[in-house]
Amino acid sequence: MAPPGRGGSTFAENPEVAGAEARLIWSAEFDPGTIEVEAVPVSPGSRDAVDPAVFGKWLSVACGDDLTEHAVINDGFRRIRLDVVAGSLMQGPVLLRYRVEGIAALRPRVLPLRRLLALCTHHRFVASLFPLDPKMPRLIEMLRVHDGLGAGASLGDLAEALYGIGGHDADSVRRSDSLRSRVRRLAREARAMAAGGYRRLMRN
Repeated sequence: MAPPGRGGSTFAENPEVAGAEARLIWSAEFDPGTIEVEAVPVSPGSRDAVDPAVFGKWLSVACGDDLTEHAVINDGFRRIRLDVVAGSLMQGPVLLRYRVEGIAALRPRVLPLRRLLALCTHHRFVASLFPLDPKMPRLIEMLRVHDGLGAGASLGDLAEALYGIGGHDADSVRRSDSLRSRVRRLAREARAMAAGGYRRLMRN
């Protein structure tokens, strides 16, 4: 498998796959919440055994040239990323040994570790550990503006489609100008995001 390129993922997902079905495995370079582990074979009866089979279709694994297994456990909306640097998740129950050094590296992994613990305990994603991202509404607007511009829409068209501007009275005109300015800012941010800014999303 080739190293991550400009996009930052370990392999290219089929672009025709629906978003909820896509299984993107971002490089740990861009996904600081990636948990690095060793997978040691263990008896199924061990209290610390993790059986990857229980994750079913949620688990996707891609093997790198260095034999590292890049894995994601993903139900289409929530995800946990693992890099298996020794052993394998594909050979039955394992004991996971976690590789974390220092405080700086620990901080972005605390929540993913809690999510993994809850998943292994309850065999489901615990919703309270996946709070909604407050930036999401603006990111969705940004994506819609980017798609609209790509389809040839003007800023005015986009303001009308997104916010339903209309009318010719003074208040409507002022609102129209304000919303066009908002769409202009979204367009500027969307271009920056498409030019590579998206790779910083998971670091924020």
